[in-house]
Amino acid sequence: MPAVEKPMHKNGDYFVDYEEKVFEDVKATPGQKALVTFHTVAFEGSIGFVNMLQATRLQRKGFATSILLYGPGVTLGVQRGFPTLGDEAFPGHQNFNNQLKKFMAEGGKVYACRFALQALYGHGEPSLIEGIRPINPLDVLDLKLLHIRDNAVIIDTWTV
Repeated sequence: MPAVEKPMHKNGDYFVDYEEKVFEDVKATPGQKALVTFHTVAFEGSIGFVNMLQATRLQRKGFATSILLYGPGVTLGVQRGFPTLGDEAFPGHQNFNNQLKKFMAEGGKVYACRFALQALYGHGEPSLIEGIRPINPLDVLDLKLLHIRDNAVIIDTWTV
């Protein structure tokens, strides 16, 4: 069997050129909007959290950015914790909550469908993270249509 002559990897090593940027750093033009929709369940995969990071990045690039939580996506916007609300039961338990709070603190808007909140997941409006705006289920489509009309960047987040 051949001997491995390479030293073990250690903290601080890197394997890719993380400094090269291939494309220009696009910034929003004045008045440009973005919408990131979430029809995904909290903790059912990485896409919910990854696209929250994308929404924050869009906001920081100057886009007037909104997040729409509908269907199972409303589970991203409810308060959580154990043994009490706000407590982190395990590392990363508050990732969604903390990222939404950061996004809103930086000027982003978050909307949650009232139908999904109550009829599908048994939560009331007091269950939402402070700052999230509950909306009528008929507003879900109109919010998206308004962004389409305004030629906004739209990222749809779905899990199956």
